[in-house]
This record gives sequence, C-alpha cells and structure tokens, in this order.
Amino acid sequence: MNTTVIGAVLAASLMLTGCQSSEPAADAPSYPTGPITMTAGANPGSGFDITIRSVVEALEQEGIVKVPLPVQNKPGGSGADFLATMVEQYDGAADQISVTSLAMMINELRGASKYGYDDVTMIARLVTEYFVVVTAPGTPYANLSDVMTAIEKGPGQVAVAAANDDQAPFDLLVTAAGGDASSVNYVPFEGGGDQIAALRNGDVDVAIGGVSEFVDLLDGGELKALGVLSEDRLPGLAAATAREQGLDVTLSNWRGLYGPPGMPEVAVAYWQKALGEMVETPAWEQIAQRNHFTTTFATGDEFQTFLADTQADVKAALDEQGR
Repeated sequence: MNTTVIGAVLAASLMLTGCQSSEPAADAPSYPTGPITMTAGANPGSGFDITIRSVVEALEQEGIVKVPLPVQNKPGGSGADFLATMVEQYDGAADQISVTSLAMMINELRGASKYGYDDVTMIARLVTEYFVVVTAPGTPYANLSDVMTAIEKGPGQVAVAAANDDQAPFDLLVTAAGGDASSVNYVPFEGGGDQIAALRNGDVDVAIGGVSEFVDLLDGGELKALGVLSEDRLPGLAAATAREQGLDVTLSNWRGLYGPPGMPEVAVAYWQKALGEMVETPAWEQIAQRNHFTTTFATGDEFQTFLADTQADVKAALDEQGR
C-alpha cells in the first residue's frame, strides 16, 4: 500500500460527515441528580481540552443540561492515563464523561495503552477536524516542501512538536515526500498549548495538531500555517493543502465522548439525547465554525461500525509504516 492509498484509506474512514439524528432516550427525570465531571485527558489548549470545553459551553448556553459540568484536565499519554483511570476506578459510574479521538486507537495499537474503545462505554462521535502543520514567524520554512527538504538533508535536525498520536499524519507527509519517517526528531507534547510555547521559545521548529489548537494564533499572525491535510482549502484559514504542495496526503481526526465501562443505560441514553440536541443548536454551530470542527454526530450501531472500521484501517496504515 503506497502513502497516497494509506492517506486516502484513513481519510475516507475518518471523514464520515453530516449530522445524524440521535437515538431515542428513555424518559428518566431522575438523571442526572448531581454534577457530571467532564475530563480532558490532556493539557489545557489540547484538542481534547478544546472539544470538552466546547461541549460544556454549548450545553450550558442552550440550557440543555441543568446540573453543573465541571471540567478537569488529567494529562498523560495522549489520553491513555485517564482511560486507564476510567476503566479501573469508575466502572459503573454515571457521573463521569471524557473525550477521546483517534489517539485511543493509536495508543492501543502501538502498545501505549492496554485499553481501547471496547473497554469503555462509547457515547457519541461529535466532530472531525483536519491536521495542520505550523511554525513560528521568522523560521526559514515557507511551506511543507521546505520542511521536508530540511528533514531529508539533516535527519534529526528538524524538531517536530507532536502529540504521540499526531506523529502518524506527519509520518505520512514525510513518506509522501520520499523521506524516511523513522528519522524524524519528534518532541512529544500533550497538546497545542505546550506546542505553542515551544514554538515561541524556539525549542522546536514546527508543530502538527488539529486546526482548533492553533487557529486563534494563526488568525492573529502569531503562527504561520505551512499546510493543512484537507482535500480543499478550509474557509477562513490561510493555508495551502498538502496536495497543492505535491504531497498527496489528506487526514482528519475524529473526536467523541465516552463513559466508564458499565455506565447505566439511562445515563447513556440521556447523554446521546442531550448531545443530539446540542449539535443542532446555534451555539454549537458558532462554536464549530470558530474551531473549524466538522460536526459528524453518530451514536449506536452507526458509531460502533465506524469505530471498528476505523480501527482496522488505522492498524493497516501503522503496519504499512512499520510503526
């Protein structure tokens, strides 16, 4: 399987766009009765953090959920650490919600986590988001080709800030350019906030992550987009696609919410109904536009099929890359 095919397979699997109707929820006026803890398994400014806070913002603004929704950050292993906590400490709980993504699959497939999506209660897929490569103004890189050339000329000399799960899309770019992905000098970070600080300090040369993690600074000219891994240019983002630059790679990341194993059915039904209502609201539409999210809401069998198909595709791609 060549790089173009790998990218196409992943992109096709991950970009199932279009809002879907939520499943009917049971009539359960007794739930919830108290606060629901909303956890991002990564640092502030990460994609996990932005997503969970966006959900809380929309639910509270629209008055869909009446109980408090405190948000906490529990970074570690690109979500793997809190996933283990959810499985091992909150079995059967109804008051714990967390956010996950492609990272859950990559962590399990690479052996960084012994748990995966079938060890918890997957509630809903919410959004997909494209990857973007960025740098700080003043660096010698004007586009992706400049970065790929520098990596080829001096393996290990270009420091690339990337969460563990964000290394796979950058690997695809390097391979598409004819380079050796195993030679890339990755500097692991838990999310966009840490990556931005490293770029500003000159500790790294470029970074890769979801558009939402960098969009404010890109809009303000404090960072420069070198290329986005979308099929076409994204409205409102001054960035050429990788394809336009001769690198035939398109890739997006999905994000959704999950609960502990054995989460009560009444709680699952409540959250699927609440989230289904949320994605149809003006508040969510504004938030999604602001963060360059594509809403791809799915629950039930549709979501489970997506998870199984995507896990299989990601495994094939990682095997092909020798990662």
